[in-house]
Amino acid sequence: MRARPVQIAVVAVVLAMSACKKAAPPPPAPVGPSAEEIARARQDSVSAANAARDRAAAAQAERDRAAQAERDRTTAAQRELSTALEAMIRFDYDESDLNAEAERLLRDKVDILRANGDVRIRVEGHADERGSTEYNLALASRRAEAVKQFFTGFGLDAGRFETVSYGEERALVNRSDEDAWAQNRRAEFVITGGGATLTSPR
Repeated sequence: MRARPVQIAVVAVVLAMSACKKAAPPPPAPVGPSAEEIARARQDSVSAANAARDRAAAAQAERDRAAQAERDRTTAAQRELSTALEAMIRFDYDESDLNAEAERLLRDKVDILRANGDVRIRVEGHADERGSTEYNLALASRRAEAVKQFFTGFGLDAGRFETVSYGEERALVNRSDEDAWAQNRRAEFVITGGGATLTSPR
């Protein structure tokens, strides 16, 4: 009966030793990145940041180009509209009636004036040097009034237009020949209000 406890003790010791032998080994200590890996990661980060900066700069440059192109288009359109409004018309000799070319140019002005209701115009009538000063002042006045009547005939408010006659006093070409006289028989147009920002006719 005494041998049994001894056997039990021996078995217990063996089992304990066996359990100790089967225990899992501790995990290996973590190994940090190498210097080469750290350098490569740093370079990748720098490259990514540079690429992002370049993309942002390119996008901003494209936006700037688009904005400048739009400003250029707007400026060109404004210049074109102003030029059309200010384009002078010619008259036949000793006439205040509008010829076909004058009516065509005035019709272009009507379209712009309709699209820009705040624009005000001064119509300046001129004559060539032939005839008396008084006659030429009256003739130039009739020419300016003919233009105003053309505008109001299309429904434009007469209050938007003023007329002035300069007769022969402000010659465009200071010569006494047919070409000079033809250029001096004219009406000029001055934008006196509302011309800072013009809208194109639809």
